[in-house]
Amino acid sequence: MLLALLAPLAGVALAAPEGATKPAAALDPAVHKGSTLFAQNCAICHLGGVPKAPHPDFFRMSSPKSIIEAMNNGVMKAQASHLSADERRQIAEYLTNTSLSDYKEPPAPIMCEGRAREFDLRKPPQAVGWGYDTRRFVPARLAGLKTDQVRDLKLKWSFAFPEAIRARSQPVVAMGAVFVGSQDGTIYAFDLETGCARWTSRVASEVRTAIVVEPWKAGARPARNPRLYFGDLMGRVYAMDALTGKVLWRERPDDHPNATITGTPALHGDTLYVPVSSLEMSVSLNQDYPCCTFRGSLVALDTRTGALRWKHYTIPTAATEQGKTGAGTPIFAPSGAPVWGSPAVDVKRGLIYHGSGENYQSPADGNSDALFAVDMKTGKRRWHYQLTARDAWNTACMKPGHPSCPAEKGPDTDLSASPLLIDIGGGKQVLVVASKSGTAWGFDPDAPGKPLWRTEVGRGSLQGGVHFGMAVEGTRVFVPIYDSKETAHGGTYSDAGFPGVHALDARTGKIVWRGPVDNRCNGRKDCEPGVSAAATAMPGVIFAGHLDGWLRAYDSASGQVIWQTDTAQAFTTANGAVATGGSMSGPGPAISDGHLIVNSGYGFAFKMPGNALLVYSVDGR
Repeated sequence: MLLALLAPLAGVALAAPEGATKPAAALDPAVHKGSTLFAQNCAICHLGGVPKAPHPDFFRMSSPKSIIEAMNNGVMKAQASHLSADERRQIAEYLTNTSLSDYKEPPAPIMCEGRAREFDLRKPPQAVGWGYDTRRFVPARLAGLKTDQVRDLKLKWSFAFPEAIRARSQPVVAMGAVFVGSQDGTIYAFDLETGCARWTSRVASEVRTAIVVEPWKAGARPARNPRLYFGDLMGRVYAMDALTGKVLWRERPDDHPNATITGTPALHGDTLYVPVSSLEMSVSLNQDYPCCTFRGSLVALDTRTGALRWKHYTIPTAATEQGKTGAGTPIFAPSGAPVWGSPAVDVKRGLIYHGSGENYQSPADGNSDALFAVDMKTGKRRWHYQLTARDAWNTACMKPGHPSCPAEKGPDTDLSASPLLIDIGGGKQVLVVASKSGTAWGFDPDAPGKPLWRTEVGRGSLQGGVHFGMAVEGTRVFVPIYDSKETAHGGTYSDAGFPGVHALDARTGKIVWRGPVDNRCNGRKDCEPGVSAAATAMPGVIFAGHLDGWLRAYDSASGQVIWQTDTAQAFTTANGAVATGGSMSGPGPAISDGHLIVNSGYGFAFKMPGNALLVYSVDGR
């Protein structure tokens, strides 16, 4: 799956990621002093010498402050002890491609005072959406918002994530607070009503997942302080005290240096089910890199301690050398099949469902672009079904003639969106999935040998098709389609595809209505139509954030737009900062207690950057 188009390494000279907007004070890494310092002090480990040392591609998506903090007080303190403060700064600038010479500390959030600081322990998390229920449907009693009130939504408050060009963590509401992660690794607990911060807590790297709050019975007080669970860019999983922000445990369940966590962990009982993905497919742009050895997995962790209970690999056996590229670099396969999305829990059958992405090298195997059913207690595979065969792809395929591109050359049609388990009446259920191919499938979870139905909703493309997630109301499935112009081989499609939100009948797969997008780019740089972000449903309404920055509400019966607002603009926040919206992708809107909460700003793969958290309510009250 294309998360970022990362430029190749030439020796140790790092270029900025293609598709990631450079900060205003960007530098030339090839001549920066940090290049030499990195080569002398860091490259021996981080360019492959130590398998567990993160590749420099990870650091290009971090903030310079987080790298300096790691050298000053974190995991690299001993290794950096001989470096001066200026040398550490230069290494951080080089790795992040950001100059700190005219850096100004962004304004801190306004900290809560008085009653706004208090958490209402009578209000547990809603237990809807990623981490709880992948159907992304918010019942009326939890939404606190009526259909006829949607037209009156206005901005209530906003926040600018500091040092960020993207906002990708799904907001979650509990105890009267909004919990959300950020690009610089800060976790925020905002007061829902005012936007002040009850606390902030920083972890080692970017947090893209939702913050999952452990549930308890509504109206009762939990036996102890509730916990938060989430993952970060460096592949770590955290448990954090929800009332204080204190880290209780931290584990890295996969030791591959390029493992990462992008999908939200699913919480059930005392077990946390964590999807593990990877950025190794981008490292393949370096034709000297022996691609590839990562294999995706779903791991089960004990919520009390973080201890590993079991691990299910998408590819059962480790990769072995299969030959060499035209440049003489070893080829390892089968590899890849990362798990990008949040898994779906099926308590009735004792199963947990998840998808996989493409293989990274040839030969492709039967585990890529597949749907898996895994035993919740043992981690044993019950069954799996491959949606697209012979899909081996890595980012090198975007460079025509690159020797590291596998023979299959894609099409890179990951099952990255979460599976949906839907009640269809008569005690029956259907399991619905949709991939970047733009195709949706329905399965009988009690007889999963073949699909019940298959529907081509979109054309598909390198970034979707269906990218991040669908939503459900009753037996109706709402399918966001991106259908970007890019092909898996660096070319472009001649047709426009079917960008927009579309509705299917979960029982038959028939298209109920189509909602094509109204292209509002109007010459904006790095702007495209289409819906890449996950959708969110409430009774009568579907909310969807679009890549052109528009946030829209659709009537769920007809597909008509009933409300819309442009988020790709500047918003002055209460603490005097300016939040800038951009493309909307990744997480979808959260709906709670009469509020609509969204992130705006994607900043990947030539999409409009931004750093805005936006909270809407009826008439802004």
